[in-house]
Amino acid sequence: MEPDPKQRHALALRVLPLLDLTSLGENDSPARIEALCAAARTPWGLPAAVCVYPEHIVTVRRALAAVRIATVVNFPDGGENPDRAVRETRRAIAAGADEIDLVFPYRALRRGDLHIGAELVRACRVACGPAVTLKLILESGELTRPELIRQACEIGLGAGVDFLKTSTGKVPVNATPAAAVVMLDAIVKAGGRCGFKVAGGVRTLADAALYLGLAEQALGASWISPEHFRIGASALFGELRAALGAPA
Repeated sequence: MEPDPKQRHALALRVLPLLDLTSLGENDSPARIEALCAAARTPWGLPAAVCVYPEHIVTVRRALAAVRIATVVNFPDGGENPDRAVRETRRAIAAGADEIDLVFPYRALRRGDLHIGAELVRACRVACGPAVTLKLILESGELTRPELIRQACEIGLGAGVDFLKTSTGKVPVNATPAAAVVMLDAIVKAGGRCGFKVAGGVRTLADAALYLGLAEQALGASWISPEHFRIGASALFGELRAALGAPA
């Protein structure tokens, strides 16, 4: 059953502070990012973060000083060179990033090589230090098998990442409920300290509610907060604003 307007409004209010408002288009320009930042200033508050390519970090900082800035490294290919990933991480932090979304070298894991992923993630954790949030993008749709998704989770958890994230949004299969269940279960078994970010294909409030429900079922309603749960999306923001009553 479709939620009524009051329910949609309440859901939108809940989702907004959990949103990583994202723009990772190849044609992004400073003007486009400035417009995104302007839209992020809603009467109901700000999203958790704005996620952009590293070259747009400074634009976001100038346009929207109050919001956390997330960026992507080792993106979207999930390369296997720790030195490259660390260089990109350090440059992003120097430019002003508060949060790093790092793509896991998932192809190596598919080959049965756990060492490369562990080395790369640990090196980027050190580069981030305690002050910068590190989210590990598993690219769960490319790992495909639950046991591989769980292995990637365990590598990330062992390295001390702050979030496990489903997807880049740049591959044919991105976030799925099945992958989310595996990832949330790994977080539960590790004590619930690590957060969860769903990204790639989350386009509607109904999609957001589905993943919120899975996280609540696994870890409880009190666990849901920007420190533990994020939704990475761009298309969702339009529906969210409409549900809140913002002009188109």
